[in-house]
Amino acid sequence: MNATTAKFYSLSYKESKTYLFALAFITGNVLLPQLCHLAPGGGLRWLPIYFFTLIAAYKYGIHVGLLTAVISPLVNSLLFDMPPVAVLPVIAAKSVLLAVGAACAARLSGKVSLVAIAAAVAAYQLVGTLVEWAIVADFFKAIADLRIGYPGLLVQVFLGYAVLKALAKV
Repeated sequence: MNATTAKFYSLSYKESKTYLFALAFITGNVLLPQLCHLAPGGGLRWLPIYFFTLIAAYKYGIHVGLLTAVISPLVNSLLFDMPPVAVLPVIAAKSVLLAVGAACAARLSGKVSLVAIAAAVAAYQLVGTLVEWAIVADFFKAIADLRIGYPGLLVQVFLGYAVLKALAKV
């Protein structure tokens, strides 16, 4: 697979840039779901609340990724009741898993790699499905992201790769 050498950052919680980048990605994770929810079932199909978490963690490290992962679902729920409070633990868990997976994938690969991005997405979904199954005690509901959200997972991998490749030298 094609890979691009890139500048990656590992910003700490002590740096103001961490919070500025997180705010930008949180904003993306608030606006993109609103756009996707214009279509019936858009949130379930496109899984938009995860997209900017992937970009944030892969490019700017675990701290920006975790801030984005935790705050995005809370803001969306408070402002738009999407996701509903009842599913916040599952969404937050999957978001955190994605942030950790994406930051690790970037660190291990050292480049923008389609394989590394796909591995991060697959890892958060597999572990996240198990976490969701443990929380909701319903396997059929737990695999909804895989059954219904596969277009969103593909977007995360391929559009995520394209965006990260475009940001590679920044």
